[in-house]
Amino acid sequence: MKQVFINLAVKDLKKSMDFYTELGFTNNPQFSDDSAKCMVWSDAIYLMLLTHQKFSTFTAKNIADTKGNIAGLFSLSVGSLDEVNQIVENGLKAGGVEPVEFKDYSFMQQRTIEDFDGHTWEVFYMDISKIPEE
Repeated sequence: MKQVFINLAVKDLKKSMDFYTELGFTNNPQFSDDSAKCMVWSDAIYLMLLTHQKFSTFTAKNIADTKGNIAGLFSLSVGSLDEVNQIVENGLKAGGVEPVEFKDYSFMQQRTIEDFDGHTWEVFYMDISKIPEE
């Protein structure tokens, strides 16, 4: 099976784990310790929250300041607009920020949430039957 692991440098591991739990991720303690938390979105998608010290062991580059600079956009597809709204609202209640307004492309609705470190997630619902044919 192919899997995707997204590694994010975070300043406060517990606070970040709590935030992602509110978004709907679950913790896999088998791959978690005091410097890293493995958060599961699905059988194929995992989010590794790593302290800056731990993250630095994987790269010689400086860690980006994602509060002021974008390093990547991560997108999560869900099954309904209600689910989009619920996930983002949970993230806002947990202390996240919604940096841009709701977007409606007729076939796709999207909201955006940022975590405490500025990592940006687009949560969207897409109705394939409404995609323009051109």
